[in-house]
Amino acid sequence: MSASRTGEARQRVEVEESHDPPALILLGPTGSGKTALSLALAARFDGEIVSCDSVAVYRGMELGTAKPSDEDRAKVRHHLIDVVDPDHAFTAGEYSRRARATLHEIASQGKLPIVTGGTGLYLRALVEGIFAGPERQIDLRERLQHSRRNHGNGWLHRILARLDPNSAARIQANDTPKLIRAIEVCLAASKPMSQMLSRDPLAGFRLLRIGLNPPRQKLYIRLDRRCAAMFTAGLIEETRGLLSRYGPVKALDSLGYRQALQVLRGELSAEDALKAAQQGHRNLAKRQMTWFRREPGVHWIEGFGDEPEAIRAAAELVESRLHLH
Repeated sequence: MSASRTGEARQRVEVEESHDPPALILLGPTGSGKTALSLALAARFDGEIVSCDSVAVYRGMELGTAKPSDEDRAKVRHHLIDVVDPDHAFTAGEYSRRARATLHEIASQGKLPIVTGGTGLYLRALVEGIFAGPERQIDLRERLQHSRRNHGNGWLHRILARLDPNSAARIQANDTPKLIRAIEVCLAASKPMSQMLSRDPLAGFRLLRIGLNPPRQKLYIRLDRRCAAMFTAGLIEETRGLLSRYGPVKALDSLGYRQALQVLRGELSAEDALKAAQQGHRNLAKRQMTWFRREPGVHWIEGFGDEPEAIRAAAELVESRLHLH
């Protein structure tokens, strides 16, 4: 292709891309002020907020999730909060499907989709896509679990090694959930899962990623105070009610609820549970920053999202990068 034709093709692509609606992604560690920043930007740029939180999707899990208040949700429309009961196995794939549909719905109304939350796997599934395998098969999964209990931990890995050596080499022998999923996919599709791995990146949007990077020690102080407030507000009693209604579901293994369960089981005192939860939130913040630092094209803002300087810097990025006013 000649240089002139190459230039014309590039110009056509740029024009086509400029017609894509904008979308904003706010990321950062837990407690960094993403909710406050998302509310400020939604008010300024006529946006709607799409939660990217693996626990906020569950109804009835209020105190341990730091969900936006009813007042905040009345001001700005929020999506993907309180969408399933805690006994529903909500996956990253399901999040990706629902979130993508929501982004298109918001954009079709001429509004700005603002994705915010701290679940890196959900964000990656949304933006990069995720392996779309066969539906989960409860009966098969139960049989595989029974077989593992009878034959030992290495049994599932040996089964997968016969069905799909490449996947077996990639999955650790003690990672039961991934082993079961890989075997399930191989049997349902009648071919190795490793031959089916493909992704479907999000298309049709001009994405802007903004990250919050608050001072670590100040963040830890905030997290300790927020965690203490959760317990004071009745996190243990909320957990008791959830346990009574749904049983020991996987959702209750999330931070805060896990420690509250230990209190209910007599394994920890309330004081020790609070300390463990506070440490867990600090550790989570570290892991989140490690994950988000690997995200491409993030415009990092120093400070908390509820600080005027951070709000001003984020708004300037939206105006300059997405051409919104």
